[in-house]
Amino acid sequence: MLRYAAIDVGSNAVRLLIADITQNENGYSFKKNTLVRVPLRLGDDAFLEQKISKKKSGDLVKTMIAFKNLMEVYQVSAYLACATSSMREATNGAEIIEIIREKADLNLEIIEGQREANIIYANHIEDSLDIRKNYLYIDVGGGSTELSVFVNKIPVASKSFNIGTIRILDNQDKEETWEEMKAWLREHTRDYKNLAGIGTGGNINKIYRMANEKDGVPLSFLKLKSIYNQLNILSLKERIQIYGLNPDRADVIIPASEIFITIMKWTGIKQIYVPRVGMVDGIINLLIAENLE
Repeated sequence: MLRYAAIDVGSNAVRLLIADITQNENGYSFKKNTLVRVPLRLGDDAFLEQKISKKKSGDLVKTMIAFKNLMEVYQVSAYLACATSSMREATNGAEIIEIIREKADLNLEIIEGQREANIIYANHIEDSLDIRKNYLYIDVGGGSTELSVFVNKIPVASKSFNIGTIRILDNQDKEETWEEMKAWLREHTRDYKNLAGIGTGGNINKIYRMANEKDGVPLSFLKLKSIYNQLNILSLKERIQIYGLNPDRADVIIPASEIFITIMKWTGIKQIYVPRVGMVDGIINLLIAENLE
């Protein structure tokens, strides 16, 4: 069995996906075999101190050693490990990468916002969508939000903004970045009628599950707003108890909802498709494209 692995070192969590690759008449596809998510929040250190602490970097190294061991046991034949905004901004990011290379024998690559967006597009979500619509792709992470405008399934504009859930919780989001995002959205979406949204990231996936929509049915702005209002009046503890949210999801889900709601307001988007895929799925698709197609 051919297996590939994807590692995503994000600002709120670290993930490993091990996928079984299969071939059919339409080319190659994959089935998720194992998904491990470690709630290691690097964003607080990176955005508040501009440096990953000794404790967090030690935990990251241990996690990478564990991931490497799992990859060996599963006999993974190719992998790609990517780190996003918190490692981009930490002054000791390169140093940690070196330690991981030494101790875990693993190559972790710090990627820019544009490459992050490109990896997420490798999921080719647009293939299953209505060609008559134009789309705004919104990927909300702990440190940044990636935006891309798709016209006739082709990305015509994209940009990464330093607005993310952990950054907002830590009061490290800047007013001028919000203004810049608003201006960018106005410039790049005003010519398109019937703009729909595509939302990715752990928070919108969770909100979509809470909405109880059938797969493929978009989430309406009103439904999103209503779930946000329900969650926002509760304390952190109540969100965990009533909705069964993980503690590291229960806090970030509020700023994530606010980012989606704000973007939808600014662009007049009434509904958002939630394909429930993310960075690790994109990495596997990228590996298939690079190695097999």
